[in-house]
Amino acid sequence: MPVTVLLVDDEPLVRAGLRAVLEAQPDIEVVGEAADGAAVIPLVRQLRPDVVAMDVRMPLLDGIEATRAVLRTVQEPPKILVVTTFENDEYVYEALRAGADGFLLKRARPAEIVQAVRLVAEGESLLFPASLRRLAAEFGDGGGNRAAREALERARLTGREGEVLRLMARGLSNAEIAARLVVGTETVKSHVSSVLAKLGARDRTQAVIAAYESGFVTPG
Repeated sequence: MPVTVLLVDDEPLVRAGLRAVLEAQPDIEVVGEAADGAAVIPLVRQLRPDVVAMDVRMPLLDGIEATRAVLRTVQEPPKILVVTTFENDEYVYEALRAGADGFLLKRARPAEIVQAVRLVAEGESLLFPASLRRLAAEFGDGGGNRAAREALERARLTGREGEVLRLMARGLSNAEIAARLVVGTETVKSHVSSVLAKLGARDRTQAVIAAYESGFVTPG
């Protein structure tokens, strides 16, 4: 089955460019478009896309609020990939905090756009970990987020789960973590699922942001 994508951007040329790049791939299908975040929820419910590629800045409802709305109201919500002009943007970090699964630059090369959609859909690797680290360093709380720190303490991660979370923050995939720890991939998947459950995180991105903001992992 192809990965299905909903495109949300107020610029028609951006939507057309993304559609052209993604539909050139046999395993990706663009199922719909919207010009503003306000239209996202009904389209998600109607089309059931695997991934929503959404502009972070839009006139009526921006990508941050649209992300929150989708995750709050849609059962089994899609993965959300924030599309942005500027990499070092507080809006992007706030969208990730709100629950987005990753972000993509509008100037990205076609191969990077395709890779981003596939990685976010698969959910087994962190998208652009170095960029996320830079965002956390600039816009995060530098380990001073009390709520994140208390949540980490309540999670009571085991030593091995802590190792897995640190390797997740470095952007390693399940297979790469398995090779590093000399365990099976299924064992790593089990550890990752446990980490997410204990942290109350929707996905790897949310778990890694929690790790940065609690000071469990430093973004330096």
